Amino acid sequence: MKAYLVLDLAIHDLEPFREYMARIPEFIQKHGGHYIVQGVQPVVVEGDWEPERMVILEFPSRHHAESFLQDPEAQALFKIRHRTTTSKLVLVEGNT
Repeated sequence: MKAYLVLDLAIHDLEPFREYMARIPEFIQKHGGHYIVQGVQPVVVEGDWEPERMVILEFPSRHHAESFLQDPEAQALFKIRHRTTTSKLVLVEGNT
Protein backbone atom coordinates (compact mmCIF):
# COMPACT_ATOMS: atom_id res chain seq x y z
CA MET A 1 0.00 0.00 0.00
CA LYS A 2 1.38 3.41 -0.93
CA ALA A 3 2.07 6.01 1.74
CA TYR A 4 1.84 9.78 1.58
CA LEU A 5 3.48 12.48 3.64
CA VAL A 6 1.35 15.62 3.69
CA LEU A 7 3.19 18.74 4.83
CA ASP A 8 1.52 22.07 5.61
CA LEU A 9 4.14 24.76 6.14
CA ALA A 10 4.64 28.48 6.57
CA ILE A 11 8.18 29.64 5.76
CA HIS A 12 9.54 32.25 8.18
CA ASP A 13 13.19 32.41 7.14
CA LEU A 14 13.57 31.77 3.42
CA GLU A 15 17.33 32.11 2.97
CA PRO A 16 18.39 29.18 5.21
CA PHE A 17 15.32 27.21 4.07
CA ARG A 18 16.76 27.25 0.53
CA GLU A 19 19.36 24.67 1.60
CA TYR A 20 16.56 22.35 2.70
CA MET A 21 14.73 22.82 -0.62
CA ALA A 22 17.90 22.15 -2.61
CA ARG A 23 19.00 19.04 -0.73
CA ILE A 24 15.85 17.22 0.46
CA PRO A 25 14.87 15.82 -2.99
CA GLU A 26 17.95 13.57 -2.86
CA PHE A 27 16.64 11.92 0.31
CA ILE A 28 13.09 11.66 -0.97
CA GLN A 29 14.36 9.83 -4.06
CA LYS A 30 16.73 7.69 -1.97
CA HIS A 31 13.68 6.21 -0.21
CA GLY A 32 11.62 5.69 -3.36
CA GLY A 33 9.52 8.82 -2.95
CA HIS A 34 8.51 11.58 -5.28
CA TYR A 35 6.57 14.83 -5.18
CA ILE A 36 2.84 14.79 -5.94
CA VAL A 37 2.42 18.42 -4.86
CA GLN A 38 5.41 20.71 -4.35
CA GLY A 39 5.04 23.93 -2.37
CA VAL A 40 1.76 25.18 -3.81
CA GLN A 41 -0.62 27.61 -2.16
CA PRO A 42 -3.81 25.63 -1.48
CA VAL A 43 -7.37 26.86 -1.81
CA VAL A 44 -9.47 26.13 1.27
CA VAL A 45 -12.79 24.73 0.12
CA GLU A 46 -14.30 23.80 3.47
CA GLY A 47 -13.56 24.23 7.16
CA ASP A 48 -11.25 26.51 9.09
CA TRP A 49 -7.91 24.99 8.07
CA GLU A 50 -5.56 27.75 6.86
CA PRO A 51 -2.56 26.08 5.20
CA GLU A 52 -0.02 28.41 3.61
CA ARG A 53 1.94 25.97 1.44
CA MET A 54 1.39 22.28 0.79
CA VAL A 55 3.77 19.49 -0.11
CA ILE A 56 2.57 15.93 -0.73
CA LEU A 57 5.10 13.13 -1.14
CA GLU A 58 4.26 9.62 -2.34
CA PHE A 59 6.26 6.57 -1.23
CA PRO A 60 5.89 2.93 -2.27
CA SER A 61 4.98 1.95 1.31
CA ARG A 62 4.73 3.19 4.87
CA HIS A 63 8.10 1.56 5.54
CA HIS A 64 9.70 3.71 2.81
CA ALA A 65 8.14 6.90 4.21
CA GLU A 66 9.22 6.08 7.75
CA SER A 67 12.73 5.25 6.55
CA PHE A 68 12.87 8.68 4.91
CA LEU A 69 11.76 10.37 8.14
CA GLN A 70 14.32 8.41 10.17
CA ASP A 71 17.23 8.71 7.74
CA PRO A 72 20.19 9.80 9.90
CA GLU A 73 21.74 11.75 7.03
CA ALA A 74 18.54 13.81 6.55
CA GLN A 75 18.12 14.83 10.20
CA ALA A 76 20.16 18.02 9.79
CA LEU A 77 17.85 19.07 6.95
CA PHE A 78 14.75 18.36 9.04
CA LYS A 79 16.24 20.59 11.74
CA ILE A 80 16.57 23.38 9.16
CA ARG A 81 12.89 22.95 8.24
CA HIS A 82 11.87 22.99 11.90
CA ARG A 83 13.93 26.13 12.55
CA THR A 84 12.81 28.09 9.47
CA THR A 85 9.14 27.12 9.20
CA THR A 86 6.03 26.37 11.14
CA SER A 87 5.00 22.99 9.79
CA LYS A 88 2.55 20.18 10.30
CA LEU A 89 3.25 16.74 8.87
CA VAL A 90 1.01 13.69 8.61
CA LEU A 91 1.56 10.21 7.22
CA VAL A 92 -1.35 8.46 5.52
CA GLU A 93 -1.68 5.23 3.57
CA GLY A 94 -3.76 4.80 0.44
CA ASN A 95 -4.73 2.17 -2.08
CA THR A 96 -3.63 3.97 -5.23
